[in-house]
Amino acid sequence: MDSREAIKLSIGTADFVAMGYLADLTDQDLMLRPHPGCNHINWQIGHLVAAEHDLIEKVASGAMPALPAGFAAKYTKETASSDDPAKFATKDELLRVAKEQRAATLTALSKVSDADFDRATGLDYAPTIGAIFALQGSHWLMHCGQWVVVRRSLGKPALF
Repeated sequence: MDSREAIKLSIGTADFVAMGYLADLTDQDLMLRPHPGCNHINWQIGHLVAAEHDLIEKVASGAMPALPAGFAAKYTKETASSDDPAKFATKDELLRVAKEQRAATLTALSKVSDADFDRATGLDYAPTIGAIFALQGSHWLMHCGQWVVVRRSLGKPALF
C-alpha cells in the first residue's frame, strides 16, 4: 500500500463513520448543539466542507469544484452562533456538496506524486501536502465525536 492508498483508506473510514452518524438525523436535528458552547451540527458540516475545499485548493489549485454561491459565507466564525436554520444549507445540500468536494479531493489525491507528499505547505497544523490530504478524514472524525452526543440525547442508537 502506498501513501495515496493509505490516505484514501483513512478518508473512506471517516466517511463511513460520519455518514453513519448523519444518516438518520433530520434538518432539525442538525441545528442541535452538543453543548451550549459548541457549534450545531449543520454549521460543523458546512465548516468541514468549506475547509476541505480551501485546503485542497491550496495544494492542488483548480482541483476543487466551486462551492455554491454564498455557501462559504454561511459557515464562518461569525455565523457559528446563529440558530436560525434559514441562514444555513439544508442537510440534502450539505451532503451533496460534501460528496462533490470529496470526489474532487480523491481525484486530486490520486494525482499527487510521491515526492510532493513531503512538500511544505506553510501551515503549522498540516505542514506537508501529505498532511493536508490526511487531515481530510481526521477532521471529520474530530467533529463526529460531538455528533454522538447529539445522537444520544435524541435517543438514537450507538452505531460504532
